[in-house]
Amino acid sequence: MALLVQKFGGTSVGSVERIEAVADKVKKFRDNNDDIVVVVSAMSGETNRLIGLASDIMEEPTPREMDVLVSTGEQVTIALLSMALNKRGCEARSYTGGQVRITTDSSHMKARIVDIDEDNMRADLNAGRVIVVAGFQGMDETGNITTLGRGGSDTTAVALAAALKADECQIYTDVDGVYTTDPRVVDSARRMEKITFEEMIEMASLGSKVLQIRAVEFAGKYNVPLRVLSSFKDGGGTLITTEDNGNMEQPLVSGIAFNRDEAKLTLVGVPDIPGIASKILKPISEQNIEVDMIVQNVGLDKHTDFTFTVHRNDFKRATGVLQQICQDLDAKSVEADDNIAKVSIVGVGMRSHAGVASQMFDALSDEGINIQMISTSEIKISVVIDEKYMELAVRSLHSTFNLDVEPIAE
Repeated sequence: MALLVQKFGGTSVGSVERIEAVADKVKKFRDNNDDIVVVVSAMSGETNRLIGLASDIMEEPTPREMDVLVSTGEQVTIALLSMALNKRGCEARSYTGGQVRITTDSSHMKARIVDIDEDNMRADLNAGRVIVVAGFQGMDETGNITTLGRGGSDTTAVALAAALKADECQIYTDVDGVYTTDPRVVDSARRMEKITFEEMIEMASLGSKVLQIRAVEFAGKYNVPLRVLSSFKDGGGTLITTEDNGNMEQPLVSGIAFNRDEAKLTLVGVPDIPGIASKILKPISEQNIEVDMIVQNVGLDKHTDFTFTVHRNDFKRATGVLQQICQDLDAKSVEADDNIAKVSIVGVGMRSHAGVASQMFDALSDEGINIQMISTSEIKISVVIDEKYMELAVRSLHSTFNLDVEPIAE
């Protein structure tokens, strides 16, 4: 008997028929005497529908009221799935985030989990019930409904698994695991049997849409075995776990991630003086805009060009802030480009191999692709390129690092 936390995304619960199928799947585990906590998203398209209703009322709706609105999508799903389970003789009880007492901070639409009170869940598990929890939401200390941001149901699932010390957290989605890259871009992309938390965090942060990065961080921090599976077909999926070198050589590169949702901003001709980076980035952060890659080039004239990337959704707002900074610092100009993409190679095997960067750059050069920015860490290399070359770059790198070839098992 195991304690499992299972999360089903919007596509998996996108209709009554699919909710019934999820109930059948959950019941099989319960019939095997496993204790089950199920976390569900809103039905596919429901969150977008609710956001559309809000935009019909206000151009920029109040964040607090947006959280009240969009959290209702998951409430529908937990009730319907609980009904489907009870109909099958599998006793179930639904919980909103607030009822579970998932306490968050007060950052509406981007809240972070502070604490989870598992007492109610423990009592229900001991009584043999399946617990069905609304993902993506919680409640702050003053009782306001909060949401965790897009993909937050993954975070809910892993956080519950950590709090309950579950044997495994299973993320059911419309793909059957984590692939070397997006199969829609590279036909020969392979499903990986296993990937490390560290690699998955990089993949998620760099654009892989399979898992939400905070979910992987939670799993890594509390050592919760995390498995990605398909809701629609059987299979072992991909296990995300701690690095285990054993006697096997780690692959040089495990995967290729990419992200179209980036934009690049450059402040040209900034005085090269101490503290200038803070003067530029502090006003950006004060607008709750996250900065990704940063490059600073110092010229011979004691002036510098300061370039950074932001999410494309924040592009217009960040451009406005930077134009004001340009005036305040007496810089020359602001250059803005939202037609870029970030492409990254990821692999723990890069730690023990030299020359990976030159292989990557040679492959891009052979395709005539110009690199605009470079960022590296111990297990990843990211480049910013023109968006129109993104898919070509991914296919080239996938082939260069032999990711279309099945690894040889020992």
